Amino acid sequence: MEPTKIKILLTGATGYIGGSILAKLLGNPRFPTFNITAIVRSEEKADKLRSLNVNAVVGSLSDQAFLERLASESDIVISTADADNLDSAVATLRGLKKGYEATSVPPIFIHTSGTGVLADDARGMYPTETIYDDLNIEQIESLAPTQIHRNVDLALVNADTEGYIRSYIVLPSTIYGIAENKLVDMGIQNAHSIQVPFLIKAALDRGQGGMVGEVADIYILVLEAILSNKNPGHGREGFYFGENGEHTLYDVGKRISEIVVELGLGKSPEPTSFTKEEIDKYFSGSSYLGSNSRCRANRARNLGWKPTKTTKDLLDSLEAETKVLLKSHPK
Repeated sequence: MEPTKIKILLTGATGYIGGSILAKLLGNPRFPTFNITAIVRSEEKADKLRSLNVNAVVGSLSDQAFLERLASESDIVISTADADNLDSAVATLRGLKKGYEATSVPPIFIHTSGTGVLADDARGMYPTETIYDDLNIEQIESLAPTQIHRNVDLALVNADTEGYIRSYIVLPSTIYGIAENKLVDMGIQNAHSIQVPFLIKAALDRGQGGMVGEVADIYILVLEAILSNKNPGHGREGFYFGENGEHTLYDVGKRISEIVVELGLGKSPEPTSFTKEEIDKYFSGSSYLGSNSRCRANRARNLGWKPTKTTKDLLDSLEAETKVLLKSHPK
């Protein structure tokens, strides 16, 4: 009799983070023991994923009944699609609770939040001395429920406290670089992150920079620790930051400015502050990229996470990404 496979539901499989996680799962020695279901939006990408022995289903996170049903049939949910979609998180929790009621075994919910939950309202005007440590439970619990991402994070922690799930929340910081793996090559995964391309596109448009990695490994380490019965921290103790050093958006803006000048498209190698009109145009009115968000990923490191990319790698990656984005930038 064939052993029962571990049923994993993955959302955001075609995105930058989700695709990177899925690529690592496909190459994981445990892959033959996994039954992975990925939610996608198109039949074309679903067919491509099926060719990789992934059970792809076409649907939307806004379809709560659909999401609840899939979650109820899952042992593990890895959510990477939308850190702020409370409705989909609650629908997933309802499904996982049904699974728990049927088996008495708490399913696993690995969720993608972000260090934006630590952000203040500096608007690029001042630094902060506050550094959050993911081992400091009281410090994390001092965060206001009104902080970005926090309402979803709290819903998972509360469900863990009730006992019908085990929650593990991964909080990436600035994600950068161009993804390179089989899913990108097949046209399944988005190769670009969000924050850095926003800044590059704005710089290409205005002719000047402005101011306002390895993260997928954390998910795999958390999953491996769970499957190996190492009992990694969950619930209140289940926040895993993703950081390796610090950078300022001035440094990023300056390097982008220099690159734009080197390409013969810029006004000055020095970045300037975005105007209110530009913030509205490029960032939908949000000053988020001008906030302070400092943390230390000690809990993730205790699991064995060993990030090698540094701030220098971030700055060095900007030239290649600018050149790629330039090809699709309106002339």
